[in-house]
Amino acid sequence: MVTAKESPVTKTIAPRLYSLDALRGFDMFWIMGAEEIVHNIAKISGSPFWTGFATQLTHPAWDGFHMYDCIFPLFLFMAGVATPYSVGRELEKGQPKTAIAFRVLKRCLILILFGLIVNNGIEIKPISEIRFGSVLGRIGTAYLFANLIYLNAGKKWQMVWFWGILVFYWALLKFNSAPGFPAGDLTMEGNFASYIDRLVMPGKLYLDIHDPEGLTSTIPAVSTGLLGIMTGTFIKTDPSSGTSKSIKMAAAGLLFLGLAFLWNFSFPINKNLWSSSFTLHVGGISLLLMAAFYYVIDVLGYRKWSFFFRIIGMNSILIYMSGHFIDWEYSTKAFFTWLMQLAGDPYNLVVFAIAAVFIKWLFLYFMYSKKVFLKV
Repeated sequence: MVTAKESPVTKTIAPRLYSLDALRGFDMFWIMGAEEIVHNIAKISGSPFWTGFATQLTHPAWDGFHMYDCIFPLFLFMAGVATPYSVGRELEKGQPKTAIAFRVLKRCLILILFGLIVNNGIEIKPISEIRFGSVLGRIGTAYLFANLIYLNAGKKWQMVWFWGILVFYWALLKFNSAPGFPAGDLTMEGNFASYIDRLVMPGKLYLDIHDPEGLTSTIPAVSTGLLGIMTGTFIKTDPSSGTSKSIKMAAAGLLFLGLAFLWNFSFPINKNLWSSSFTLHVGGISLLLMAAFYYVIDVLGYRKWSFFFRIIGMNSILIYMSGHFIDWEYSTKAFFTWLMQLAGDPYNLVVFAIAAVFIKWLFLYFMYSKKVFLKV
């Protein structure tokens, strides 16, 4: 697909994207404990504002969208943004594509392994009791295929792949269904993606008849990774000013949100299925956030405020997995029980949630100061 005149990489010296570390940290901040702060404030205050905010930090049962649904795809999007700066740099150094592809495959397999550990712990279980679908597994798999496309397709063909995957997935679910259901059925039991997962996935599914990180719904997630790659390539190689790039990213984000709204009538926005409309919707939000962080941090140069988030973002996989090896509740109580006692009931719930985030951040800061990073 790549001709001699068209290369997936343009040789250029690109500065570090401080905004990418900050946005990754902002993304992880919500699942490392910030959501508990909001939920506890809502529980105590009964305020309509905090109650509404807390609702946004939950997942809808099926169709629909809450902001919490954006955390996972935003992380995958950012993994794509980093590709032109990591994999692209290897290409610029003349590394063979085959060797790079094997390194990408290695990262994929490590993430799948980490996902299995997060789901099942480190213990021997019957295959029937193991859940194979995972957040990290999907990130690794989608990252693998998005990078293979990046390595072998120029910019125009990457765009073709992006839209082609979304249209293919829409058609797959629109004109098929589980046996006994009408074509195009998108209920949890009747949709074709969940049916295929029930047939081919080993072990157990998260919801017995459906897994939100199933195999089939990983197909459109490849487009999420590709969108990140195209965004990263644009930031790295486009000759326009940083301000212009930010405006173009924001405009593209708004366009995606509009297209998602229209596609929603035929293919509802649904994180469980990673529907094509969902892919566009979270892609639009990801572009808007990337534009804002890039403009403020990398274009205007306001970096100091983002240090808190960058500490999280530079060790995001570590903090995601840490809860399975570190008893954060015990650590928080060991240091801050006195503060919870001073706060009294029910405000001790909020104090505990804030203290838990603080303890985790101090741990990440210590790792940062020692230059210890869990990289895949």
